[in-house]
Amino acid sequence: MEVMPGYKQTAVGVIPEDWVVTTINGIASCARNAIVGGPFGSDLVSLDYEDRGVPVIRGQNMNSQWVSGNFVFVTLAKANSLEANLARPGDIVFTQRGTLGQVSLVPESPFEYYLVSQSQMKLSVNRGLADSLFFFYVFTSVNQQAYIRLSTIQTGVPHINLGILRDIPVQLPPLAEQHAIAASLSDADALIESLEQLIAKKLHIKQGAMQELLTGKRRLPGFSGEWEVKSFGDIFDYYSTATNSRGDLTDGGDAYYIHYGDIHTRFRSHLDFRVHRPPRIERRRCKNATLLQNGDWIMVDASEDFNGVGKSVEILGLDEGVPAVAGLHTFLLREKGPTFALGFKGHLGNLEPLHDQFLRVATGMKVFGVSKTALKDLILHVPSIAEQKAIATILSNMDTEIAALEAKLVKYRQIKQGMMHNLLTGRIRLL
Repeated sequence: MEVMPGYKQTAVGVIPEDWVVTTINGIASCARNAIVGGPFGSDLVSLDYEDRGVPVIRGQNMNSQWVSGNFVFVTLAKANSLEANLARPGDIVFTQRGTLGQVSLVPESPFEYYLVSQSQMKLSVNRGLADSLFFFYVFTSVNQQAYIRLSTIQTGVPHINLGILRDIPVQLPPLAEQHAIAASLSDADALIESLEQLIAKKLHIKQGAMQELLTGKRRLPGFSGEWEVKSFGDIFDYYSTATNSRGDLTDGGDAYYIHYGDIHTRFRSHLDFRVHRPPRIERRRCKNATLLQNGDWIMVDASEDFNGVGKSVEILGLDEGVPAVAGLHTFLLREKGPTFALGFKGHLGNLEPLHDQFLRVATGMKVFGVSKTALKDLILHVPSIAEQKAIATILSNMDTEIAALEAKLVKYRQIKQGMMHNLLTGRIRLL
């Protein structure tokens, strides 16, 4: 591959000529125990854990840029006896076994120091050579994550060790440039975090509005009177669904296939074909399944957790003549007669009182399921069609706003990935 003037090919890829390549060992502090793993197995056991004291860094504390979350603790005396395994603010912590590739920084507060568990390793950098935040971004980059995967020891539980960690090659720009790159990427993270917080706030507001509007606790101007009370058995008929696994799906299929896993993870309350396109299947492989119509309510019949019990989506935006079927582990509910305004049922799927009814009739120990028979006596409160339309409009507008913010978040994350690639390789220079 041709290398541009002013750049060179190295063990970490193409970088500027004035950058050097070293190893993690080369950026480590000269102090004792700058690169160290956790204690030996018998030196730290669950019986050592306390409710307060010195926090212990475990895998569950490494799900973000900063070591955080719910900690277990050891006494100060225990921590002092394992002094070599302590991590302090600015140190970088790596997962040694478990979820390999996890990297987090030790924050300045609220603790003075932490104890690294047996499944982690820590690096104290030489601050005259290396910026910890810059190298956090290096170690979370695509190239370094790939290097860790390739270096994993597969014997027994997949893991890396201190020898592998010390020898990982890294790029080393001038310190001032490291600071500038770290600051730029940190600004991008701050923007992403602020958008995530805004989305969480909007979701919380929508959840509150939904629980009030869909239960009649809050009535919109111009509407009054009692709502009808009807059972699932009064309202719905059940139609046949397909029984195909995801392995039967194909890009060349001539019908859309609503997989129960996508209802759990991909769709929030509605499946609008104008926005989302489900996977496809050959119609001949599921010819006995009923073709879907707009307004159909597709509900999963099983979940591995309580939150997913009764998860459902309403079908919208499906053009006439376009074949689509509901798949394995789903129910297809269709109204016996006009009861709901189009788009209203999808919001009902997130209603807490309805979810409580689902939980009361769910069965199972590890997988929780509901049956058609159990559903028939569940109760829905049904406002007039006009009030349904007004409620659905408000909630759908909220969904549209949230979806726009989520699309922006995806774009921001993509931009940040591009920034990381360009800045960490020196393709774009800040100084």
